[in-house]
Amino acid sequence: MKKLLLGASVALALAAGPALAQECKPSKYGADDEIGAANLITPERVAAAAKLVKKGMAHPLGIVVDPNMPAFPPRGMMLQIVSPGQQNGRTLGQDFGWDSIYNDDIAQLWFGIGPQIDGLGHLGEGTYYNCNDPKDISKLTGLTKLGVEKIPPLVARGVLIDIAKHRGVESLNAGDAISAEELEAASKAQGVSFKDGDVILIHTGWTDAKLASDPKAWVSGEPGTDNAAAIWLANKNPVAVGADTWGVDVVPPKKGDKVFYGHVTLLKENGIYILETMNTGRLAAEGVNEFMFVLGQARIKGAVQMIINPVAMW
Repeated sequence: MKKLLLGASVALALAAGPALAQECKPSKYGADDEIGAANLITPERVAAAAKLVKKGMAHPLGIVVDPNMPAFPPRGMMLQIVSPGQQNGRTLGQDFGWDSIYNDDIAQLWFGIGPQIDGLGHLGEGTYYNCNDPKDISKLTGLTKLGVEKIPPLVARGVLIDIAKHRGVESLNAGDAISAEELEAASKAQGVSFKDGDVILIHTGWTDAKLASDPKAWVSGEPGTDNAAAIWLANKNPVAVGADTWGVDVVPPKKGDKVFYGHVTLLKENGIYILETMNTGRLAAEGVNEFMFVLGQARIKGAVQMIINPVAMW
């Protein structure tokens, strides 16, 4: 597992090297923009998304984050539950005037584990989104621009493309590349249309099939989109793209492709957010291809990514 992920990281670094000399194109939303495709969220689109809730159903798109779950190394988390001031059976009655007890929690963690949103300062090629130079924005104490606290509430029309169903399988396998042509064919077969400002999710069955049964295999590779498919998705003008996999892009990459380069296409080149490890199983099982998507992430200043639990409603 470590060799595969290390190799992927090295390949990504090598691919990024030559881009330092490339000319960066400012965002279509303006040279000072920091929220990218979130500019597509308008009152009209929010109101239209709300009309998709017809059955009153709500489903969490975030999976449960377990301190022992695998993650892209060296990411991880440690959780401790403490009962301050209550050692040796002591209560806080003398402080509060009643027989009070309480628990608190302390966590040491990476925000890029489990269900997460990749902010626009997460991955680039030479520079980050909107020509932001890493020397200017990447500080040890947090990003000075493009932090997740800048992301407004993401309330949008969500659509699901079920690639597992299209292939007639419960789950795709690691290294199974999803092409632009397959996304096009599956969406047409399933009656999925696209509108500006959508959240596009892809169901592969990977997390449902592998996370619990074979966690090492789950994090060592994944099915996902190839480089051209990322361009196809970006051309649909969504606010975010996600999948039920830990990295959305296929790992190992298709021959001739750059590993994780879909992140560059979406984040850097188009300001489109990436949603990883989304819990799409119920949507696929019930044939829900259109829904209202709502996300309000924790607004920690300067953070690159954030653990999330968006909600799908229909």
